[in-house]
Parts: sequence; C-alpha cells; structure tokens
Amino acid sequence: MGCQMCLAVPSRIIEIDGYNATVDVMGLRKQISIMLMPEEPKIGDYVLVHAGFAINKIEPYEAEQALKLYEEILKEMEEQEKSW
Repeated sequence: MGCQMCLAVPSRIIEIDGYNATVDVMGLRKQISIMLMPEEPKIGDYVLVHAGFAINKIEPYEAEQALKLYEEILKEMEEQEKSW
C-alpha cells in the first residue's frame, strides 16, 4: 500500500451565512462549514480547509506562500503530464 496524505488548503472567506461560508480557493468558489473553527472567522480571513470544513485560521502571508507553492506544484504536474 502506498503513502497517503491529506492536505488542508488555504482559502479566503468571501461570505459568511451562519455556520457556512463561501471561500475563494485559487480563483474557485466553494461552500464550506465553519462550525469547527475555534474562533469566529471574518470575511477576508484565510482559513485552512480540509474535507469541506475550515479547521484553523492562518495569517495572510502564510496563506499566500502556501498558495504559490501549490501553483508551482500544479504547473510542474501539468508539464510532466504533457511529456507522457
């Protein structure tokens, strides 16, 4: 059996409705739950999202750095796929 890993994706909250929120994830909008957050998030906050749940708030700089890394990884994967 191979190695398995789950990633939490940095996402910016753009709308809040009760325990649900709309986030922007690299230009895509997604509905998530914020009911597991230890503190109430605000619009504009960056949160880590795993399996549809915001699990922690992170600083904007950290979120932006992580998103840049994800973009680099995706770009590299696309390049490798072209060479197959």
